[in-house]
Amino acid sequence: MRLDRLGDQLRENVGIALTALRASKARSALTILGVVIGVATVMAMAAIVQGIRAQIVQTIEVAGPTTFYVLKKFSQTPLNPDQLPKDVRIRPDVTEREATRIAQLAEVRYASLWAQILSRLEFEGVRTQGVSVFGADNGYTEIQGGELIAGRWFTRNEQLTGTPVVVLQENSASRLFGRTEPLGRTIRIGGRPAEVIGVWREPDNIFAPPGQAVGAIVPYRMLEQQFRIDRTNALWIPVRPRPGVRVADAQAAVTTVLRESRRLRPADGNTFDLVTQDQILDSFNNLTGAFFLVMIVLSAVSLMVGGIGVMAIMTVSVTSRTREIGVRKAMGATQRDILLQFLVEAMTLTGLGGVLGIVLGLLVGELVTAVLDVDASTPLAFTAVAVGVSVGIGLVFGLLPARRAAKLDPIAALRYE
Repeated sequence: MRLDRLGDQLRENVGIALTALRASKARSALTILGVVIGVATVMAMAAIVQGIRAQIVQTIEVAGPTTFYVLKKFSQTPLNPDQLPKDVRIRPDVTEREATRIAQLAEVRYASLWAQILSRLEFEGVRTQGVSVFGADNGYTEIQGGELIAGRWFTRNEQLTGTPVVVLQENSASRLFGRTEPLGRTIRIGGRPAEVIGVWREPDNIFAPPGQAVGAIVPYRMLEQQFRIDRTNALWIPVRPRPGVRVADAQAAVTTVLRESRRLRPADGNTFDLVTQDQILDSFNNLTGAFFLVMIVLSAVSLMVGGIGVMAIMTVSVTSRTREIGVRKAMGATQRDILLQFLVEAMTLTGLGGVLGIVLGLLVGELVTAVLDVDASTPLAFTAVAVGVSVGIGLVFGLLPARRAAKLDPIAALRYE
């Protein structure tokens, strides 16, 4: 019976709250705006981060969990190539010779020297945005996956001489040529000509950071000869162990051959870094975690502003409805009833803001991830937390005005003008 009475009270108070909100639409809308912005920011960021992280995990599955990379220096944030720390500056660059020696190891199935630049592609006045151009070999799909849907990969002679030929990513080919056949035509990469010999379709789950989608693949030697390569951040050797070989064993073999080729003494530290897929994922998690934390702090400020707005509007509401409170108390309403009425009203206000913020945040998240071409999904548990937080804000910031209303003297309230 007591639960039934409480349920009836809650339904009645929600009805009173909605009536009060409709009576002051503009004021209520402005009050919940801060809650909407705060919740929307959190939800949008959750959707974006979740979507991008899922794509990275899937890409690791494409490359294979055993694939690892040899770099001059692994850093969670790119190093300025013109202002390198001394301990990085004294390290030698990774080389084709080292890649060849690694590829000859019994434990290794594939190894080659790759590089990457950011450039625009152009054909007869049509240009792409800045895209990633990889310098690699015809074993590119061994690491990146995908398939060649037209033309061919590089010949051995083209790889050795750096012949200006290019395999376009499918979307780049469509952007530059439309329905025109791209094979055999000459495009410009950063102003330099290259003949299109193939079209590559990336796997559905390949991860492309914003503004750095893979646009083209050229022979590594061509990239080295015609472009300036950031040899600290954008030059590496991808290594895939043979089936049945443990990653640790392959890494030990690679470490041994690199130390020998660089003539390092037993007491010397490595002048190179080996990076696994897990380390790349951990690095990404650290970066996105920090970014996500900043966004939560910013959205928390918005929620705080929204909460202060709720307190202000509830204080005004208590003042403007003093006679109503007096009438309710004269008719037998207790302090608890009045307290519950105004708390429910504040929670309804922020709850509506939370629901609207969730809808807006998910829409923004879907829009942004559609532009980035990643699949975004926000966990249902996170949505429930967002609703709970917004309602909790109403409870906390509505408590003071509600207590003030509950403690009003009924006689004084009835005399209030």
